[in-house]
Amino acid sequence: MIIDGHVHTPFCPHGSRDTLKQYIENAISQTYSSISFTEHAPLPPSFTDPVPTKDSGMELKLMEDYISTLQELKKNYEKDITIHIGLEVDYIEGYEKEIKEFLNTYGDPLTDGILSVHFLPTPSGYVCMDYSPNAFKKLIDAHGGVNGVHRLYYQTLLRSIEADLGRYKPTRIGHMTLSHKFQNLFPTEQSFTEETDAVLESIKERNYSLDMNSAGLRKPYCQATYPHPSILEKAIRKGIPVVYGSDAHKSEDLGAGYSQLKQYVSKGY
Repeated sequence: MIIDGHVHTPFCPHGSRDTLKQYIENAISQTYSSISFTEHAPLPPSFTDPVPTKDSGMELKLMEDYISTLQELKKNYEKDITIHIGLEVDYIEGYEKEIKEFLNTYGDPLTDGILSVHFLPTPSGYVCMDYSPNAFKKLIDAHGGVNGVHRLYYQTLLRSIEADLGRYKPTRIGHMTLSHKFQNLFPTEQSFTEETDAVLESIKERNYSLDMNSAGLRKPYCQATYPHPSILEKAIRKGIPVVYGSDAHKSEDLGAGYSQLKQYVSKGY
């Protein structure tokens, strides 16, 4: 049975229009025991979404509908599958207060969650690092090369783990090596072992868990999991809980990459 801890929904403004029932029934057909819907949370009110389509997060006005719809489906399918109501929350440095206020408002009915970093600063404003190769190139130009982008990403990820976001802060760290999404276009010879070890140690100290994300396998310029198997193996040796995440934005992606990731997990599945 599969536990998928990272699934998106039709509430995602940049996802597919596949219905929640399509996701759920596909999960049941694949013998999922549990599925966590973790839609992109609304961005902080004072933050300007840097992507041209302005669709990085769910609209705030949809939050109550999102929660109530999933609550109803949770009851309707309770005999067939465990459904968790969650969010993928963006950590954006400098916006901690607004993120905490949002979580304090909507956190109580949530039963799962992911904390991720997608946005990195430049002198001319924030950039969504995984939006496109062109966006990533802007970060490279702003931070003195590809290695500078990776270092900044891991530093920001570490700050996200350490940040005080209140009692409803998600404790699973999403796609830990997302900065490698375009690694075949913008390669680096550095391993960033010191940075990734520091992230794992911080996760371990706080009893957080790690998103074992297969989405990178579907990305043409990545072709690798988030994080890389060598990092997953370190996490497992440290006793960090790892949770498979398809990061599906359409129902057909449920279960994608599960077989590749399963071999790196020695317990829990």
